[in-house]
Amino acid sequence: MGNDYVHQVARQSGSNFYFSFFSLPKPQREAMTAVYAFCREVDDAVDHPQNDPHLAVSRWRDEINQTYDGKPTLQLTRSLQTAIEGFQLSKDYFDGILDGVAMDLRMNRYPTFDALADYCYHVAGEVGLLCMEIFGYRSERLKSYAVKLGTAFQLTNILRDIKTDAARGRIYLPQEDLARFGVEEKEVLEGKMTPNFQRVMAFEARQARGYYHEASVLPTPAERPALRAAEIMRAVYENILDRIERRGYDVFSKPVRVPTPVKIALALKAWWECR
Repeated sequence: MGNDYVHQVARQSGSNFYFSFFSLPKPQREAMTAVYAFCREVDDAVDHPQNDPHLAVSRWRDEINQTYDGKPTLQLTRSLQTAIEGFQLSKDYFDGILDGVAMDLRMNRYPTFDALADYCYHVAGEVGLLCMEIFGYRSERLKSYAVKLGTAFQLTNILRDIKTDAARGRIYLPQEDLARFGVEEKEVLEGKMTPNFQRVMAFEARQARGYYHEASVLPTPAERPALRAAEIMRAVYENILDRIERRGYDVFSKPVRVPTPVKIALALKAWWECR
């Protein structure tokens, strides 16, 4: 019953991450789905207009503590407990993800790229570190791969979602970079396409590309077959970045999406390259 619930949560999100899980053996697929469903449920609890977001984070901290004590109270955390026990998942990473969500409640601007990178580490890098434990790798080199790839994914999300974030009063583009390229916050909030906005977007896209490249050279050929799901995600998310660049960084006029047939083609190519 718990597994049905986490799959329902993951399916309803329509995420590129869930799409990649089908490349995994069943035990890993179930564990990845449970971790992803946890991330979705935490986000939804915080974003729900009738919830106190700070209380929601506190309740999830309590639930994670209870789950590690062997006393989960929710369908989701019962599935998560199976993953935690089966793959010896580190509690610190779940705590860190919740730290990132709490950071998002305190901040709707990031003064520097370093501050943004810290946020990305918590909300995406630590998810990647849990994934590495599920894939069976705990070396420092592949931990670095997970963090760099997670950061690249989150930066790509930030560039893609500028319009929806602005509608909520949020700007994730670092304030130091906006100032450097002469972009006013008001222009971002109002969705104005300007040459300066295109320049700051190109700069942030290069930052993301750097993280993708740094991640790509870390796994050995022998390790790549176990990293198929991560490499499928990388192919899809780099394609999102390609599309943002090809449209001249216009993320305001219409959403940036990868069509399902393209996702399938990218997944098959990544799967083959990881053989």
